[in-house]
Amino acid sequence: MSTFSVSDLRPAPTSTLGDLGARVRAWRARRGMTRKQLAADSGLSERFLADVEGAKGNASVNSLEAIARALNISLLELMQDAPRPALARVQSLLARLDDTQLDQAHALLASHYGLANAAGRDQRIALIGLRGAGKSTLGAQLAELRSVPFVELDREIEREAGTSMNEILLLHGQAGYRRYERRAMFRIAQDHADGVVMTTGGSIVSERETFDLLQSHFYCVWLKANPEEHMARVVAQGDMRPFDATRGATTEAMDDLRRILASREPLYARADAVVDTAARSQKQSLKDLERVVASMATTAAETAPKETP
Repeated sequence: MSTFSVSDLRPAPTSTLGDLGARVRAWRARRGMTRKQLAADSGLSERFLADVEGAKGNASVNSLEAIARALNISLLELMQDAPRPALARVQSLLARLDDTQLDQAHALLASHYGLANAAGRDQRIALIGLRGAGKSTLGAQLAELRSVPFVELDREIEREAGTSMNEILLLHGQAGYRRYERRAMFRIAQDHADGVVMTTGGSIVSERETFDLLQSHFYCVWLKANPEEHMARVVAQGDMRPFDATRGATTEAMDDLRRILASREPLYARADAVVDTAARSQKQSLKDLERVVASMATTAAETAPKETP
């Protein structure tokens, strides 16, 4: 199992402007262009380009777009390190696939190269979904039925950091929060090899690296509901932030919730299983959840490598 040190919480030392300048020089050399030619094609001055390549000044997005167009590459290519040749070929192939095909390709690669087969994965259940999906309530009940511990990832992140969620974000920002999140996730997976039910924050799916890590160590179940039920459950739990005493849930809050759910649905859909709690009682939803978890465990047992007698 991978381990972390304190240094993992510190941002890696970078020289963003220096890296950018080096990329511009490298792409210019690759294209066989002089700085004068790049200046003419981009509409920027040679002096400005010299400053960019020498890491002496910031460039606007518009200027970087002009440089990228002149080099006949995308802005993304200009901003990131060139991938290894073999990786570039794979990326070129994957770029032709639609979202469904990409999900299939990811599953195939993960299965073939063992990226989704962490020991005990079938015993560790992670519940994902928006706030108000019933993760905490159903998670605690499922853990009791399975006789395994129940943990909330948010609380474990606070334990890892030794402070509250708000303080983590204030002191370390999103990047620091995600590092604590990954540390907590690794620790939970390591400490609960025999089984656990864990709830996660609703935004975990929006961080690709973190979500990939989650899926490699936990079976993920998306607890799904419609926006109206999400809102009603949040208010019923005593969170009055989206609530207006005269009009009920505000139109703005509902619109925001719908946008968030729509943007995350394709990501939540990557889960190993989905339990739709819409118009279902808590008892019915728990029964549905118990059934899909049992089904996943059976599938894992059937597909596990058999020992040779």
